[in-house]
Amino acid sequence: MDKPTMGRHRRITQPPRSTLATKAALAAGVLVPTIASVGSAHAATPQAAICTSDRPELADKLSEDINSALEGSAATTAISLHDRTTNTTCTLDADRHFDSASTVKVTVLGTLLWDAQKDDRALTQEEKDHATAMITKSDNDATTALWKQLGADKINGFLHAAGMTNTTLDSEGHWGLTQITANDEEKLLQLVTHSNPVLSDDSRAYILKLTGEVIPSQRWGTPAGAPSDAQVHVKNGWLERATNGWRVHSLGAFTGGDHDYTITVLSQDNATMDDGIANIEGIARAVHENLNAPASGAQS
Repeated sequence: MDKPTMGRHRRITQPPRSTLATKAALAAGVLVPTIASVGSAHAATPQAAICTSDRPELADKLSEDINSALEGSAATTAISLHDRTTNTTCTLDADRHFDSASTVKVTVLGTLLWDAQKDDRALTQEEKDHATAMITKSDNDATTALWKQLGADKINGFLHAAGMTNTTLDSEGHWGLTQITANDEEKLLQLVTHSNPVLSDDSRAYILKLTGEVIPSQRWGTPAGAPSDAQVHVKNGWLERATNGWRVHSLGAFTGGDHDYTITVLSQDNATMDDGIANIEGIARAVHENLNAPASGAQS
C-alpha cells in the first residue's frame, strides 16, 4: 500500500515583493512540510565559475562575466551549462545538493514517458492533462497525482537510467524535497535535447513542447537575455523554508537556429524570491550574451 506522499503539507503563501514574483508564488507554491518563518540568509563562501571551451577566449570571457554577475550576492549558487556548438561547459559548485522545489517536475515527466515507453503505450488523456498542468502551470496537485502513480521505484529507475546518480528522493516522499545537483539536472536537459537510448525522440519532443509552453508569469530565470530567434524551454522552482531562506532554481534549454545549449542554475540563501530571480537572471544574461556574440576575428 502506498504511503501518503504529501501529508502534513501546506502551500507557501508569503508573497515576494515584486508583482512578477507574487504571481509566480500564487501560481505554484511548492508543497513541503510545514515551515517556520524564514531566518536571515547566511552569506555563501565565495567561489568562482570555471569554463572550458574549444574557443579559449569564450571560456575566459564567460568565466569573467558569470563571476562578475555573482559579485555581491549572498546566495549559495550552483551552475552547470553546456553549449554543444562550441563545446563549452561552465560549472560552479555543480555537485552541491539543493531541495528540488518544482524543478523535479521535469524528472517526474521524464519518468512517466520512460515508463510508458517500456510498455509501448501512449499516455492516457488523464496523464496528458496532469503533465500539461504540472509543467506549464507548475500545478502541485497534478504533480502529486503522477508522483503517487509512478512511485519511488519507477522514479529511481529513471534516475538510474538517466545517469542522475547524485539525485536522491526524500525519505518521507515529499517530492519538493528531492535532493538535486546542477550537474544531474544538466544530464537530464541533455537527454531532453538530444537523441539517446533513455528517452525516445517522441518523448523528448513532448517534454520540449510542454517546457516551451510555460505560462508567461513563470518564464523568468534562465530565459533572461535569450536571443529572439531561440526556442526557449524552461522549468523553474521556488521554495521558502526555515533554514537557508528561499531556494530559487531555473532549468533552461535553448534550441532552434544555431542554438544548442542548456543552463541550470540552482540557489539557496536568498533573502527573498526576487533576490533569487535577480541572481539567476544576471548569470543568464552573461551566458546568453557570450554564447551568441560573434567569434573573435569574425567578419561583419
